Amino acid sequence: MRAVVVSQPGEVDALEVVDVPQPQPGPGEVLIEVAAAGLNRADLLQRRGFYDPPPGESTILGLECSGSIAAVGDGVTDLPPGTQVCALLTGGGYAEYVVVPAGQVVAVPRGVSLIEAAGLMEVACTVWSNVFMMGKLDNGETLLVHGGGSGIGTMAIQLGKAFGARVVVTVGSEEKAEFCRELGADIVINYREQDFAEVLKEQGVTADVILDIMGAKYLAPNISVLSTAGRLVIIGMQGGLKAELDIAALLTKRAAVMATSLRARPSAEKAAIISAMVAQVWPLVADGTVRPIIHTTFPLEDVRTAHQVLEDSSHTGKVLLTL
Repeated sequence: MRAVVVSQPGEVDALEVVDVPQPQPGPGEVLIEVAAAGLNRADLLQRRGFYDPPPGESTILGLECSGSIAAVGDGVTDLPPGTQVCALLTGGGYAEYVVVPAGQVVAVPRGVSLIEAAGLMEVACTVWSNVFMMGKLDNGETLLVHGGGSGIGTMAIQLGKAFGARVVVTVGSEEKAEFCRELGADIVINYREQDFAEVLKEQGVTADVILDIMGAKYLAPNISVLSTAGRLVIIGMQGGLKAELDIAALLTKRAAVMATSLRARPSAEKAAIISAMVAQVWPLVADGTVRPIIHTTFPLEDVRTAHQVLEDSSHTGKVLLTL
């Protein structure tokens, strides 16, 4: 089967499409014939050699996909061959076939195509687990999302509004700002032109939950705009790894700082997140309240171009590979 591998860690030219053996499902697993795979920034880190898969997992890139069940292992009874599904992966999505624990696979929700479904699982699970399960965002609270035009950002806007929150986002261009407003964002700040913390302080706005992809660079300003009992959830390090933490500011606000990742969690934890997410989010997808935002698609052979689009942050929503 065709699959994308990294010949040697580096830039986009390190990606190669090669023939590799087709995997076979073991007990409790399914084999998916991949229709499309979603790109994520974690893929860029893995390509550069900074984010290796957990021991024993596929070294092929790709943390989410959609497709059809091709075969099932022992003990799998609720996903018969031919079922159209989307899946959260630990790796292996950039390939014609991938093996996945059955608990990380769900039927494609009504209202979206099989290709579009490839851009749902990672963003929906990330937002649901971090903003709602950990951050405990409640109706009437304010959610601040950094990177509002990203796949995660566009999903966070939609889910935040669907559950009654005021949503604030930061973006890097006026084009993305306008798109976020159309999705329902209440306050949009272009971080290239304004300091988000200063803007919010001038408007008297504080955030009950912050979903942060930046890490070190935004630690102090994030804490400065937290509400009393606010929750800062860090899921990325695009702004660096280390920063000084003002513990007094946290104590004064009785605030919390949390950091999570999804990939390395045990399959049972992922299955629990997926189950909770599907129960809450899939009905919103089916009725059109929430939709996958797809920027563009590329065939598998154009994976280098697809990665460059993600590198340049020129996209709004998800970039997909199709097979």
